[in-house]
Amino acid sequence: MTALAASSEDAHMTTADRIAVRRRRSVSRPLLYGALVLCALLTLLPFLWVISGSLRSLDEIRSDPGAWLPHHLTFDNFERLFRTEGFGRFLVNSIVVAVMVVAGNIVAASAAGYALAKLDFAGRRIAFAAVMGAMMVPLTTVFVTQFVITVDLGLADTLTGIALPSLALPLSVFIMRQYAMSIPDELLEAARIDGAGEFRIFFGIFLPLAGPAVATITIMSFLNAWNNFLWPLIVAQSMSGYTLPVGLAATSQAAAHVTDYGLMLAGAIVVMLPVLVLFLFLQRYFVQGVAGTGMR
Repeated sequence: MTALAASSEDAHMTTADRIAVRRRRSVSRPLLYGALVLCALLTLLPFLWVISGSLRSLDEIRSDPGAWLPHHLTFDNFERLFRTEGFGRFLVNSIVVAVMVVAGNIVAASAAGYALAKLDFAGRRIAFAAVMGAMMVPLTTVFVTQFVITVDLGLADTLTGIALPSLALPLSVFIMRQYAMSIPDELLEAARIDGAGEFRIFFGIFLPLAGPAVATITIMSFLNAWNNFLWPLIVAQSMSGYTLPVGLAATSQAAAHVTDYGLMLAGAIVVMLPVLVLFLFLQRYFVQGVAGTGMR
């Protein structure tokens, strides 16, 4: 009824009214775009300062900390970061942990979400309630338990021990379950009638259709693993097992009574750059996945 009424009003609009509407739109759009550009610039200013600071020497940062452009461009901070501070090792550790966490969530969380949505088994509602409950439990309440289990498994001071608690995040299970609910049951039943087993249906039909949801949990699980600081700090008991956030914190405390801001800013660039690249490549699928799971 509303659409019909709107179309009826448009039909009775005079030429002068239409011209007035177009003029208002022509004025409002530049204002809207200008406001969006201003907000984007305000958001980017801290990142631009971090980039500028990473390309300046410590003496220059101390002499003019508010400068937006380096007077003498230098990549010495990045060179020292990998040559003397061991950031190459930290970077490899972070990549290995992130790959394990992302792979675990794609396989384990996807399988759990598919089972909760499409398979009828005893205790399905209880299992889903447990997943929802796990999403609401703070990490600090299970931190000690997770550490004791990790030590008992002999995984302390290992990359596997760092990745273990995040291999199947409750949020990833929830996202895959919600997305699986949107896939028609008739499609899966047709595959079963043709003789396909559940594993074939899962890997051959469900996962290809769940591409947006997979992209969503890829980004979320990658962020969880990449930015995690407290758990790797406790589990990694030597510098050889540090990930990037822990390594960056150790670098900032390495020099007694002297904070090397250029070195820290260069480390911050190394930490955040992979996240930005991943999101730029998967942002379209991420939006589709969030919309498809009902997380509005």
